[in-house]
Amino acid sequence: MHISMSFNRYTPSVLSWLLLLLLVANAEPQEYKTYIIHMDHSQKPSFLTHESWHRSTLHTVSKTADKQDQLLYSYKNVMHGFSARLKPSQVSEIKKSAAHVAIHEESLGKLLTTHSPKFLGLRRSSGLWPASSYGEGMIIGLIDSGVWPESASFNDQGMPPIPQRWKGKCDNNDSARDHIGHGTHTLSTAGGNHVAGASQFGYASGLARGMAPRAHLAMYKVSNTDEVAESDVLAAMDQAIADGVDIMSLSLGFEQSPYFRDVIAIGSLSAYEKGIVVVCSAGNDGAYNSTLNGAPWITTVGAGTIDRSFIGTVTLGNGLIFEGRSTFPESVLITNVSFYHGIGDPMKKTCQLESLNKNETIGKVVFCDYAGITIIAKQISELYRIGALAAIIVADKIPFGTLDDLTLPILVLPLSSGGSVREYVKVEPKPEVMSMRFVLTSLGTKPAPEVAYFSSSGPNPISPGILKPDVIAPGVDVLAAVPPFPKIRIGDYTSVTEYALSSGTSMSTPHVAGVAALLKAASPNWSPAAIRSALMTTAYTINNNGTTLTNQLYDGPATPLDYGAGHINPNKAVDPGLIYDMDTQDYIDFLCGLGYNDTEMRAVLRRNQWNCTQNKTDLNYPSFVAVFKEEPNSPRVKNFSRVVTNVGDDQSVFQAVIGNSTWLRVIVELNTLTFTTKYQTQSFVVSVEIDGNAPPEPTYGYLKWIDQRNRIVSSPIVALIS
Repeated sequence: MHISMSFNRYTPSVLSWLLLLLLVANAEPQEYKTYIIHMDHSQKPSFLTHESWHRSTLHTVSKTADKQDQLLYSYKNVMHGFSARLKPSQVSEIKKSAAHVAIHEESLGKLLTTHSPKFLGLRRSSGLWPASSYGEGMIIGLIDSGVWPESASFNDQGMPPIPQRWKGKCDNNDSARDHIGHGTHTLSTAGGNHVAGASQFGYASGLARGMAPRAHLAMYKVSNTDEVAESDVLAAMDQAIADGVDIMSLSLGFEQSPYFRDVIAIGSLSAYEKGIVVVCSAGNDGAYNSTLNGAPWITTVGAGTIDRSFIGTVTLGNGLIFEGRSTFPESVLITNVSFYHGIGDPMKKTCQLESLNKNETIGKVVFCDYAGITIIAKQISELYRIGALAAIIVADKIPFGTLDDLTLPILVLPLSSGGSVREYVKVEPKPEVMSMRFVLTSLGTKPAPEVAYFSSSGPNPISPGILKPDVIAPGVDVLAAVPPFPKIRIGDYTSVTEYALSSGTSMSTPHVAGVAALLKAASPNWSPAAIRSALMTTAYTINNNGTTLTNQLYDGPATPLDYGAGHINPNKAVDPGLIYDMDTQDYIDFLCGLGYNDTEMRAVLRRNQWNCTQNKTDLNYPSFVAVFKEEPNSPRVKNFSRVVTNVGDDQSVFQAVIGNSTWLRVIVELNTLTFTTKYQTQSFVVSVEIDGNAPPEPTYGYLKWIDQRNRIVSSPIVALIS
């Protein structure tokens, strides 16, 4: 596969050529620099092609344009215009042209790539990628909005043959073009090809790649709009099972409901019986007790950040330089511009709706003081209304999606920097911005990862005793394929891109689906529960600052209710040491323990006969949630039985390490687990005791099993008082 259609790009490989030619330009004499020139398309003579028009424009400023090949690239779709190597005098001449719209010096920065494979530690020479042959032989099925199969991410060249077990067929017709961007993005994240020269809007080039680049991909389209029907989702899951997929990924969800009314829970349990790993989004509500897709047979994924950020910088007239966040998609350079701040008027000072006067702000950089995170979208709307040249907004937190598709050069500065800018504007009679630069990429951002502020948190609304989400994975500003349709308008021009950034648990989910495919390829006999166990017990909870993961939502330490077992670590998951395994009967017993009647059981099990061997809701899960009643005489101790399977060395000895907290005491009946053969199992019991005076807030601990090779099998422990 990937998707069995011919590749037909809208433009040549502008991005890789641009990178190469920019490097060549740097080797030229210093007087030449690379510029991007925006042109008025309506001024193009009808008898000229775009490239000949652009070359003709260059001839007007340089008689040696052809000889020196000053034209780097002629843009037709990503923008109207071209890039060229020019001297300052030639730049001045081009500005005099009636067709000239804008010109700016090219900003190089660092390469823009998906970055998440590198952040996850996936490397060509070692670890999970080579161990799994990059997912070769796996089929990942995504239930989503459709796909643009012509993307380079889905080119079949060099792919292995489709596995013989595949029973599906490809439908290449997709008339609902406006609603396939989401599916294209998620599919290419799970298993897209390595694509050199991927970029958003052509401003920087790099490498796009999926988690399992040699896995085959199947898209099951369930929507022509932004809404999804339950019947369509269930039918798609049914077809995916029949077709023979190995992994099923769903970056969608419905309102929480009992499992017998939850179509994703129903479909995924059937998939589990066929050995299919089902991975689903935890949701984007960003609130306590808001997780979706919490059935225990589903791997539920929250979202985290990576150590890359997209930034801009501003240099004030006093020489101070500040860095802020921006996703404005053009590498503009703004220099020597007056600074506007509505001092004396609270409405203007914070850029409230209908407060600014175009005559006062024209040609200036507008400073919008801090007004709370809920007002940022309105501030941006006001800046659009007045047609601001550029703007600075002060805010530490940015609501989900607020900076998506920026069409003005807007820089968001943290409160710490905003105060300094504010003081400068107050004391300087004629405040000025010496320069503003956009489309810069910063790697090594700290702290990272963080739990994304939009990522839904536990407790699990349907089954509080099952910790959800299970894990988190990269889900913020993920670069992946999109259909090359007009995306955003900048001035009078509509920009087109074949790769774009997106955020949400919808993006973290295909990361885990792709990694699950790698693990299944590396260990074909592992069950879906074993694969999830490996992901969970090897996950980490310490960021690149060496401290506990934080949550963007409240700027404090995150908890297992936010991140589950932690952030996935693929190279550790391939060799987890121990796994907590389960089969279908375990889940049947779990459902029996919920007290469902026969009608409800038939609905979720899709069968008329079943056997309840035990009525219990304590599954062999890799995490522990003890739910206590608030009544004074209610029990204060919960016991959990677990069975672990040795998948490490034949001779393995694991020692227990326990993490208690002020109000929580954890006891393990066995401090040592000794194994003499691989795949041998051992049982143990964990007791979780809550102090009688414990406050109603959740309390946390952990259990870690550590062997002689320092494999760490980690499980979070949560105590809830309801």
